[in-house]
Amino acid sequence: MKLNCVVVDDSSIQRMLIAKLVTNHTNLHLVGNFSNAIEAKSCLTTNDVDLIFLDIEMPVINGFVFLDGLKIKPQIIFVTSKAEYAMKAFDYDATDYLQKPIVLDRFNASVKRAIDLYLLKTDTKEDEGEHIFIKSNLKKLKIFTAKIKWIEAFGDYVRVVTEDDSNLVLSTMKAFENDLSKKKFVRVHKSYIINIDKIERFNSKFAEIGATKIPLSRNKKEDLVKALSLD
Repeated sequence: MKLNCVVVDDSSIQRMLIAKLVTNHTNLHLVGNFSNAIEAKSCLTTNDVDLIFLDIEMPVINGFVFLDGLKIKPQIIFVTSKAEYAMKAFDYDATDYLQKPIVLDRFNASVKRAIDLYLLKTDTKEDEGEHIFIKSNLKKLKIFTAKIKWIEAFGDYVRVVTEDDSNLVLSTMKAFENDLSKKKFVRVHKSYIINIDKIERFNSKFAEIGATKIPLSRNKKEDLVKALSLD
């Protein structure tokens, strides 16, 4: 098990140091390291990130402002040279707070805390069943994501097709893309998001789920192949 990590620090020396610590840790995978929050935010929109090592004092957008702008927040380990930020850091529900210069033992202790929290949340999700809530026909419905077969653009609505039924939701495809796990759900067409666990077969034009053929955009086929680890 590895946590996908991003490092954000405007100091190139500190950024390289933390990136090296991440790379050398057996339970961490470095997705990217960035000198500013704008580049980091762009990375979060295209990658599943579990943990961010985040500097606080950065030009243009500081660490706190960066977090305020995130809809979905990974775990955060703040990294800063100023101890006075510690109290505010925990107001942001930080997993931990590392003070520069970073000591290896302290770094490893922070990572252990992040892993323990990740495993706790994962176990809870497995017990309850990962789910989302949708509003359909003025009712709020609990939908277990493992039962979702595909999601389809339907005019001003989105149709959520599950193993049991289908529901129309006044929403956008982008909203569902953000809410669903990128490890399990892939946008294969401007009008379709599919659960890769439900795919029975596919070719260059279609993915088949039961008797339904879901069209594949030419530039989205690679995303599907990558998600299925067939490349």
